[in-house]
Amino acid sequence: MVAELSALQQIINALTGLKGLPAVIVECAVTTIYTSLGGFRISFVTDNIQGIMVVGLVIVAVVTVGVETHIDKSLVESSGLLKSSLLGWQLIYILPVAVLTNDFFISGFWMRTFASKTDKDLVIGTSIATVAVTFILGLVGAAGLLAAWTGAWPGNPPQDGDIAFFLLLEQLPSWVVGIVLVMVVSLSTAAFDSFQSAMVSTGSNDLFRNKLNLWLIRLAVVLIIFPVVVVALKSPDILQVYLISDLVSASSIPVLVIGLSDACYWWRGFEVVIGGLGGLLTVFIFGTIYFGNAHEGAYLLLLENGLYANDWSAFGAFVAAPVGGLLWGGGAFALRVGFQWIQAKRKGHRFDAFDRPPPTQPSTYTSGAGSFDEEHERREEPAEPEERVAPISISPQKGKFF
Repeated sequence: MVAELSALQQIINALTGLKGLPAVIVECAVTTIYTSLGGFRISFVTDNIQGIMVVGLVIVAVVTVGVETHIDKSLVESSGLLKSSLLGWQLIYILPVAVLTNDFFISGFWMRTFASKTDKDLVIGTSIATVAVTFILGLVGAAGLLAAWTGAWPGNPPQDGDIAFFLLLEQLPSWVVGIVLVMVVSLSTAAFDSFQSAMVSTGSNDLFRNKLNLWLIRLAVVLIIFPVVVVALKSPDILQVYLISDLVSASSIPVLVIGLSDACYWWRGFEVVIGGLGGLLTVFIFGTIYFGNAHEGAYLLLLENGLYANDWSAFGAFVAAPVGGLLWGGGAFALRVGFQWIQAKRKGHRFDAFDRPPPTQPSTYTSGAGSFDEEHERREEPAEPEERVAPISISPQKGKFF
C-alpha cells in the first residue's frame, strides 16, 4: 500500500509538477468507500474496468512514444544499458525469487484464486493474465531504455529508474499526459482497493476467526491508512519499499509452501514461523560478515542501497533469505520432533509425530445468505446449480502449530 501511494504521488509530481498528496487522499477515500460497501466483489468489478484502462494506457503510450520520441544514438553507447553487467546477471536470480515469493505473500492473489468457480476457470484466467502481463512488462521495461536514450532520464540516475517510464511520457504532448494521468490513477486504484479488501479479509478471518464485527475490522484498516499515507510521502524510492517486502516473503514463503504438500503432512506452523524469522536473521548474519560490522548488516535488512550498490550485498541477501529460512525450518523441525520423542519416552506415550492425520470427508462451500460457518454447518446444496460458486474442499482437520 505504501508503494502504490508513493508511486502515485511521485508520478503526479513528475508529470505535472504538482504535489501528489491531494490525489493520494482522494484515492484512499474513494477506494475505502466502495470497498466498505461492496467488499471484495466490487474489487472484481472495478478491476475489469481498470484493466481495460491499463491496456488503453499501454496502447496510447506505445503509439505516441513511437511517433513523438527521437532517440539520440550517441546516448545508446554511452548509457551502457546494452552491455553485460554484474547487476544484470544478478537480476536473473533476484527478480524471479522476489516476484514469485511475493505473489505467494499477497492475500489478494489467494482471494482471487479461491474465488474462481472451477480449476479450469483459474487456469484460463491465469494464462490470459500471464500473456498480457508479459507484453505489458516488455513494453514498459523497454520504455526505460528509451527514456535514457532520448535524454528524458538525464544523467542516468539509477535510483530513479522506477519512474523512468513516466519521465519518458512527460516529453509527450499535454493531451497525452492528461490521458496517462487518468489511467495511472485507475491502475493505482485497481491495486490499492485489492490490498484494502485483502487486509479486511485477513484481519477478519485469519486474526479474529470471524468473531469480531466486520465494520470494526474495516475501521481498523481505515486507521491504518493514515500512517500508510505518511510513510508513502516520506518514501522517495518505491523500489526499496517493494524490496523490503520481497525479502520478507523470500524468507517465509519457501519454508511455508512445504506444508502445502500432502507428502509433508508432518510439517507444522512452528517450523514455518522459526524458518521465516530465521531467514531474516540469516540475512543479518550475512550482511554483518560481508560488510564487517553489525550496523551495515542490519541496514541490509532494509536494502538501503537498493539493487544498485554494484556489489554482492543484494544478491547475497536474496540467497541468504530462502536458504536460511529452509535451514532454520529444518532445525526447528528436528528440535520439535526430538522434544516430542523425549516427552513420549518420559511419559510412556506412543511417539506419534510422524503419524499421518486421518482422512476426512471434504465438504463443499456454496454461496448463500448465511455466514461461512453456517453454510459449512448446514452443508446445504444450492437450490439452483448456477448459485454454486467456488467449490472448495474444506477439511475439518485443523492444522497444528506444534
